[in-house]
Amino acid sequence: MPELPEVETLRRGLAKALAGDAIVQVEVLRDQSIAYPGVEKFGSSLPGHKFKAVDRRGKYLLMELDGGVGLACHLRMSGRLLVREAQSKAEPKFLRVRFLLASGRELHFEDMRVFGRLWFKPKGKTFEDIIPTLQKLGAEPLDVLTGKHLLDAFKGKKQAVKTALLDQHILAGVGNIYADESLFLSGIHPTVAAGKLTSGQLKPLVENIRQVLTQAIKSGGSSLRDYTDSSGVNGNYQKQSWVYGREGKPCRKCKTSIERIRLNGRSSHFCPRCQKPKPGQL
Repeated sequence: MPELPEVETLRRGLAKALAGDAIVQVEVLRDQSIAYPGVEKFGSSLPGHKFKAVDRRGKYLLMELDGGVGLACHLRMSGRLLVREAQSKAEPKFLRVRFLLASGRELHFEDMRVFGRLWFKPKGKTFEDIIPTLQKLGAEPLDVLTGKHLLDAFKGKKQAVKTALLDQHILAGVGNIYADESLFLSGIHPTVAAGKLTSGQLKPLVENIRQVLTQAIKSGGSSLRDYTDSSGVNGNYQKQSWVYGREGKPCRKCKTSIERIRLNGRSSHFCPRCQKPKPGQL
């Protein structure tokens, strides 16, 4: 699933590509891709509106249009938003929704695994009104996150810190890849109970989360399966990762073999030497 760096990279590309352009027509090719308010209303409400801004909250893309309306998207497992020239050849295999634009281009929502969703925000409503999950998202790691925030959120938690970092109610946008990377740079074993981490460990963890996310954004995110930016270009962070996807390969710091375990159904990569747990933390 695309994480914060992938969604932020896409946001920046869409903001630049769509600014001032207008939706002329909407073609819904898969009804289930529309989460709100319904296929017919979705298709008839957007034409005539210009793109003003593209924002992000966690892994959600929030597009403001003129007239007080908006368009939201969650890519889920394999969704993609691509700005394409008008199609003269066969349409993409996994095209679910097509937006014809005044510029003559098209905005495509493509989704192989069909878990992604789109929302239309009517005038007078907020994105939180139509997507209640937004109200429950935790801190944005690039903006308001602090060591104290994590210390308070982790207090008393017996679950593994890796699992806690993936909890979107605590931290918005961080997923499997960048949690592994941040824990490695912080020297924290992924199975350590979140509630046992000290403020002295959590402050650098926050700094490393920001560092990893910022570097990933500069690299255009990570392309492991389906992710591309708004023009179809793959991300490159996976080529420089510290531990993620490097099981059996030497640690970039100490040369110890990187290990992989399963935590709560997700793969976790770590260096057993650089991330050796402190006494009493397991």
